[in-house]
Amino acid sequence: MKNQPRILIVEDEPSIAELIAVNLRHNGFQPVWAEDGEAAQREIDAMLPDAILLDWMLPGQTGLALSRKWRADARTKLVPILMLTARGDEPDKIAGLDAGADDYITKPFSTQELLARIRAVLRRRAPEQASDVVSISGLVLDAATHRVNWQDKPVKVGPTEFKLLHYLMKHPERVHSRSQLLDKVWGDHVFIEERTVDVHVKRLRESLGPAAGGLIETVRGAGYRLSAQARAAA
Repeated sequence: MKNQPRILIVEDEPSIAELIAVNLRHNGFQPVWAEDGEAAQREIDAMLPDAILLDWMLPGQTGLALSRKWRADARTKLVPILMLTARGDEPDKIAGLDAGADDYITKPFSTQELLARIRAVLRRRAPEQASDVVSISGLVLDAATHRVNWQDKPVKVGPTEFKLLHYLMKHPERVHSRSQLLDKVWGDHVFIEERTVDVHVKRLRESLGPAAGGLIETVRGAGYRLSAQARAAA
């Protein structure tokens, strides 16, 4: 029997959790429900899920706090997190992404949209099989060990930012539009806004620091480019 992806639903409203669980079960997933952060942590300790559907408003720790916690933990930092919330304003979306969420779903949402987003983050999570090492102007990325170094010093980069950096370093000196990056890095951008790219580029630059981050240029009206010349000209 084909292995069913295990999806942890962290939602304090039983009716919503049950509706999500039923739809997941009918579409080839194995749903597990936790009503708060403590119950979710027990499920994670018992078995690591393939993805987490995380409600923003929870009793005790909020979804934002839990996302930050799991992103800081080596065991859970690569598990895709989809934030579920009724808060649809752009600042709230950015807050969710900055807390480590891979995607953001505003309630109410359709079953098909939810399933498409889950499938998309699971595809993104699939590890790159390439064992190549890419080096540009002192910035080194090793795809096999999932490590980034700047001038021989390790740099901590989130999973989505790692894929973004890998793609930019594999295709240097070329301008990539936001839609191109969504297609190549995220893999399926049917439901993902182009603003998401800006948020992740910002996070990537912050992780790399001023010097290495300066390699990533914003090309006004066009997109982004990773260029060794950008730092040389700085």
